[in-house]
Amino acid sequence: MEINKELMNIFREFGQVMDRQPGGSEAQELVKKLQDYITVHFYHCTDEILTGLGKMYAEDADFSENIDRAGGKGCAAFVSAAIDACIRSR
Repeated sequence: MEINKELMNIFREFGQVMDRQPGGSEAQELVKKLQDYITVHFYHCTDEILTGLGKMYAEDADFSENIDRAGGKGCAAFVSAAIDACIRSR
């Protein structure tokens, strides 16, 4: 499905900035891109929902495995940390 492929591409982009800080501008731009993408293609993704998704990405083995497959080992944890940093800064 094209929508899921595009979503995985966002995680690939996160993988390209994992060597930087999760609270940095590049990661934060990707958090916004992820939140906007979910809102447009799935459901209205509030900050509360995004925070829950971030936790799920890092804690659920299936999500972590798929995200890490797209973005590289540790990507799911990085996305979760980036989401946390973004939400805390708002």
